[in-house]
Amino acid sequence: MMKVVHVAAGIIVRDQQVFISKRSSAQHQGDKWEFPGGKVESGESVLEALTRELKEEVDLDVMNAQAFHQLEFDYGDKIVQLDFYLVDKFEGVGKGLEGQQTAWINISELADYNFPAANQVIVEMLMTQFA
Repeated sequence: MMKVVHVAAGIIVRDQQVFISKRSSAQHQGDKWEFPGGKVESGESVLEALTRELKEEVDLDVMNAQAFHQLEFDYGDKIVQLDFYLVDKFEGVGKGLEGQQTAWINISELADYNFPAANQVIVEMLMTQFA
């Protein structure tokens, strides 16, 4: 049976910009940009996982988030179930606490960044919604 990984990811937006972070080269889909987040642990809600991961990884405190899109993506070696939340209220400036590169970029420039295949639909949705 294929391994299924459940991930919560935050689309952190502020003034037509979005916060992204770069995966380390050692990770699955390494050296690609992503919307920060992480695995949902057993007994945890998606929102709890998102809040915990954003604090641990990029030092942001989520104040408000709403479900944006859910998808499943088959990478061949594993299936990733992704819950994307739009985070429009938060505290903190955002920085890579695990040594990862981070950036605030204009939503209109998302297509210029290399994201994992599973994130492409989100990139397109954001560019349309915030155009």
